[in-house]
This record gives sequence, structure tokens and C-alpha cells, in this order.
Amino acid sequence: MARQREERQVRMGRRAKEPMRAMTDKERGYLEQVSRASSAPAVQVVRAKLLLHVAAGASYRAAAQAEGRRSGEAVGHLVKRFNREGVEALEPQHGGGPGVVYGVKERERILAEMRREPDRERDGTATWSLSTLQRALRVAPDGLPRVSRETILKVLHEAGWSWQKDRSWCHTGKVLRQRKAGRVEVTDPDAVAKKP
Repeated sequence: MARQREERQVRMGRRAKEPMRAMTDKERGYLEQVSRASSAPAVQVVRAKLLLHVAAGASYRAAAQAEGRRSGEAVGHLVKRFNREGVEALEPQHGGGPGVVYGVKERERILAEMRREPDRERDGTATWSLSTLQRALRVAPDGLPRVSRETILKVLHEAGWSWQKDRSWCHTGKVLRQRKAGRVEVTDPDAVAKKP
């Protein structure tokens, strides 16, 4: 008897642990728009179609099969996320690996320290190197006590700073030029396009 029940559940698909909540007209319109979009990322298009199938009454397994997927369980996870977040469930989440340790606030703190002119007495240097910048960030009261040199270098490179042969930092795409009115900072509008 139990075996027959298991076979029937496999044929019909398991009963949804968390059924889809009622979808608003605005959400339905957005999902239909994304499902037809040719310029939207493919993962969002498929997720929108899966949610629309489930909203139309299809089981998780049937919705997955209709879109060429195998796992009805993955559709169940998508529905659960939709119930919590709404159409934000179409966006992919963090794809594994270590979590983000240094967010926007921490990156801004690193860049603020880089922009600060070092004090010879307090910082022990006239120009920042990775080691002196790391030391200053680690001992500052509002600093980052565990920041690594690799993290600092990555943040600086992403912000457009590069280390020069004369042991100084240069902001990529910006240069000082002598003009009749004095020295001016000129920014290269193609600096981002020229980055490797």
C-alpha cells in the first residue's frame, strides 16, 4: 500500500509544501513582460515562465518539464522565494563561495584612507605603500582590523589607482596638465574602456 502511494506521488509530483501565494496584477504583468523579453537575461526569462506556469495551476514538476527543466524541487524553491520577495526572485543570488566581507562602506573607508595625505610622524611614511596603508587601516579606531594587502590592492585597482615605478600611486585616466591658467586635472573619458 505504501509503495503504491509513493509511486502515485512520483507520477503526479509531490504535494507542494508551500503553495504559491496569489499574484498581484502588477506582478503578473511584469512576469509576462519578462517572459517575452528578448533582451532580458535568459535565467530571468525562464524563471518568469516557471512562475507563470505555476500561477496557471501547473504542478512544480509540470512547470519544470514545460520549460525543459528536470527538477520540480528547484521550481518549489523559486516559488518559496517568490512568496517572500515577489518579482525580486527573478534575480540570481550569490552563487556560492565565500561571502562578501568588504562591502561598499568598507571599500569607501579604504579609499578615504588612500586619499588622506600620510603623516610622517604618525604613519611613518611620506607616501602610501600597501603595507603602510594596511597598518594605518588596522590601527585606526574606525578602521578595518583584519584587512589584507590583497583586499586593499583589489579595491584600489577597481577604483582606478595603480602603483608606479617611482613608488607612488596614480589615479588611472587622470593627469595634471599645465595650462595658461595653471595646473589642471584632466580626465580621460575612455579610461574605463582602455582597462584590460
